[in-house]
Amino acid sequence: MVISEHLTLAELIRSESAKRNGIANMPPPEHIANLKLLAEHIFEPIRANFRCPIIISSGYRSKELNAVIGGSNTSQHSLGQAIDIDMDSTTYDVTNADVFNFIKDKLPFDQLIWEFGNILNPFWVHVSYSDRHRRQILKATKINGSTQYKTY
Repeated sequence: MVISEHLTLAELIRSESAKRNGIANMPPPEHIANLKLLAEHIFEPIRANFRCPIIISSGYRSKELNAVIGGSNTSQHSLGQAIDIDMDSTTYDVTNADVFNFIKDKLPFDQLIWEFGNILNPFWVHVSYSDRHRRQILKATKINGSTQYKTY
């Protein structure tokens, strides 16, 4: 199923954890509608700006899959409203920090998280889109083995 010009549902539901655990990870129609909005307002503008494929490391997660991987009970991934992007393993001249800053400065996101990494570059970028448009910007760090989120 096509979600947008450069994104398919298969890309958004792909999960090795789902395969290993026999989880279908198929979104219901209302979550597919959310994925289409996310693609229109976040994914496609990022792709157009950087003019290269954008690597999604985590897309849709069913509640069952989210529980198996230890995700947050309130994860927007489980509503089809969030993706994680990781450009650092590509040969394109685009860093995770580039993606983070473009989203922060140009797009109508709900939540944006600089996920771990260092002061120059996150390990990946979490971004969500919903009608709340909180424009919440956070930085994730590990403190004593626990993930902590602080305002960016």
